[in-house]
Amino acid sequence: MPIPLKTVVIATRGSALALAQAHQVFDQCRAAFPGLKFEIKTIKTTGDRLQKASLAKPVESLPKGLFTRELEVSLLEYQSDLAVHSLKDLPTELPAGLKLGAVSKRADVRETLIYRDADFLAAEKEKTASPDWIPGQSARRGLRAGSSLRDFPRGATVATSSPRRKAQLLAQRPDLNVVEIRGNVVTRLLKLAEQPEIDAVVLAAAGLERLNFSVTPEGRLQGEAVPDGLLATILDTEIMLPCVGQGALGIEIRENDGRIDAICERLNHFNTCQCVTAERAFLKAMGGGCQSPIAAHAEIAGNRIWMRAVSFRDGAFRRVEAKRDLKEAVALGEHLAEELKEK
Repeated sequence: MPIPLKTVVIATRGSALALAQAHQVFDQCRAAFPGLKFEIKTIKTTGDRLQKASLAKPVESLPKGLFTRELEVSLLEYQSDLAVHSLKDLPTELPAGLKLGAVSKRADVRETLIYRDADFLAAEKEKTASPDWIPGQSARRGLRAGSSLRDFPRGATVATSSPRRKAQLLAQRPDLNVVEIRGNVVTRLLKLAEQPEIDAVVLAAAGLERLNFSVTPEGRLQGEAVPDGLLATILDTEIMLPCVGQGALGIEIRENDGRIDAICERLNHFNTCQCVTAERAFLKAMGGGCQSPIAAHAEIAGNRIWMRAVSFRDGAFRRVEAKRDLKEAVALGEHLAEELKEK
């Protein structure tokens, strides 16, 4: 049905990454509906106010919907029409009156291991005529381009705010010292570049891409505001499975709003939607959120969905996988959750 001309308000958080994601949806909306006016509204969320709090604390000690609640209030109060989220941040249970209206085509789901360049540090030291290291003095350590987790020295320190990443890092390398890190992407990169007590950080490849950061063929991380001397290695999903919904944007809307439903029909990417539906059904059945030490990734294989999942709850590593018909996304997620619970 025709959509009446009006301004459609897209709500988002004010971080650089959230704004980049909102502008991606904004551009899609403008292209699909040139006769409509769209605008972006930034809203500060609870998660933005808790930058000094630990997201690795027990789930019950933190409010749910850290990065979504205020955007949802804006929708319910008709102050906005669409709310753009990193889908991994959107709880599986939404407030009454709201629904997931569309899912964007998925970006790279993999993780990126970022570390200092040994050659850059050596050249910097020679250029500045720095004194040699002496006992008791902290020194920044670096590695060669193309390094993987197995190349890090024993006891190396890797920083991440995600229990899921921490569990998978330690499954690969139990000797690593995995510590928490907070702040936006650029803040984390600066900490890595400047603080010798951190040897590497792990960040989502999709987030880096949306901020126009990239990894060169030589393995160098480049982009505006990226500190000099950082290298990056993409971690395959066989090494680290992503968070549920990682790489996709979720567009949350009001229920029974035909105008916005019509917009979302044009924004939704069917294959991605089926994959994340399976993943979110799995997460809901496991009773977890984005800070749970579980991971899942679904892919389309012909007319079927192939999904892998891991859990590190209670300190035990469990892994399952299965395939189902494309129309059985929810059943696939629930089935894998039951399998993990029974192991």
